Amino acid sequence: MKKVFKILFGLIIVVLLFAFLFVPKIVDKKFNTVSTRPPYKVDKEAQVLYDSLDFVADMHCDALLWKRDLLAKNDFGSVDIPRMLEANMALQAFTIVTKAPRNMNFDKNTGETDQITLPFILQMRPIASWFNLTERALTQCDALYGFEKKSDGQFRVISSAKGLEQYISDRKSNKNITAGFLGIEGMHALEGKLENVDELYNAGVRMMSPVHFFDNELGSSAHGVDHAGLTEFGKEVIKKMQAKSMILDVAHCSPQMVDDILAITTKPIVSSHTGVKGTHNSVRNISDKHIRGIAKTSGLISIAMFEPATGTKTPASTAKAIKYCIDLVGADYVALGSDFDGAIEIHTDVTGLPLYVEELLKLGVSRDDIRKVMGGNVKRFLLENLPKN
Repeated sequence: MKKVFKILFGLIIVVLLFAFLFVPKIVDKKFNTVSTRPPYKVDKEAQVLYDSLDFVADMHCDALLWKRDLLAKNDFGSVDIPRMLEANMALQAFTIVTKAPRNMNFDKNTGETDQITLPFILQMRPIASWFNLTERALTQCDALYGFEKKSDGQFRVISSAKGLEQYISDRKSNKNITAGFLGIEGMHALEGKLENVDELYNAGVRMMSPVHFFDNELGSSAHGVDHAGLTEFGKEVIKKMQAKSMILDVAHCSPQMVDDILAITTKPIVSSHTGVKGTHNSVRNISDKHIRGIAKTSGLISIAMFEPATGTKTPASTAKAIKYCIDLVGADYVALGSDFDGAIEIHTDVTGLPLYVEELLKLGVSRDDIRKVMGGNVKRFLLENLPKN
């Protein structure tokens, strides 16, 4: 019997070692795929224009959810710091996911289940983050600052307009640096506590969306059950956020919640990653009414790079949605919002961004407008709306 127990114990140890050492990377590779893999072939005109862009930026990426070394160039997923440098990317929003229901879909989800707990355990994240959503967010914030610390100056975390100004100045003489800023995807990360807005702000978070794939204390998701609007708690949170110059992101909000937010916002708002109903009529996408509403606040509509949002698995479909928004409200309010590493198949990885320039040129978008969309608008928006210091 002792021999049997030793064998069983040994097998358990082997299984656990495999689970902790290899399963997180296997899962990352499985869920974060690209439709067209690098290297990418881009026509000369588009590449020359892309190379001349002084600020390339993207408003949504979930890379911090995965226990991936962002300082190494990986052969899977969409984003890491070496590939950001290769793509001449100036700024990436690193948006934090803290909970996702099992069997997640675009039509109807509840918050009763959570498929992130097990990955956090297998990734050997801090024990405090296994069952507490605020701690999960703080753990991911710490991870991004950890990459900054270990990057030998190649990567910075931006948390203020002053810091962004300094980074922009430094980048004029050193292109071999890149940066990110922190966001939260779904304010269930607050655990229902208003004071956690301060906790997350102090950890560097500068953008938050009320909901993700299910309804929570702030109101209804476009993919939830109630399809209602903003709750009283949601209004309190938004008031506190905007007093602290935190950016409000309406991605994944129900249409009624977007209406409610537009009615009370005192600051410009964004949709960090979306498609538009005008080119692909999906519950995932926003209407002309809400595009106009966001633009009226002097906000940003950031266009995604995946088939359920754009209709096809091509950069051309993202470019089409961008052109639609430009025609509707003007180029000053349009940006990129890829959803890189969001457990979904993306058109390209970050090094494929020149392809979007190529497609925009084909659609007749002017070079000045392309500069705005590819990052100029994000630069202006953050300089105007991040906390000053």
